[in-house]
Amino acid sequence: MAWEGSTRRQRLPKDWPARRRRVLRRDGHRCVELYSDGRRCTQPATDVDHIVPGDDHRMENLRALCSWHHARKSAHEGGTAAARTRVSSARPTAKHPALED
Repeated sequence: MAWEGSTRRQRLPKDWPARRRRVLRRDGHRCVELYSDGRRCTQPATDVDHIVPGDDHRMENLRALCSWHHARKSAHEGGTAAARTRVSSARPTAKHPALED
């Protein structure tokens, strides 16, 4: 389950259900994500996404997305966050003995 182990739900404002309905209504209950050729996704919006991740719940920072685009964006954000904490295991490159001075 996506919410398991997360404190995200507790950090949502008390009026979240009303805000969610307003965002979905404002965006026409359609996903607002654009494809690389500029076309808008035609899937129904099932999720409300924070454009800039965090606890900014203003309407300007919220948008309607289909579950596929929301999962894709969330996975990307999670991968980016994990990469910031990942320890590099790259070995130093050894010089060829003939090139050493």
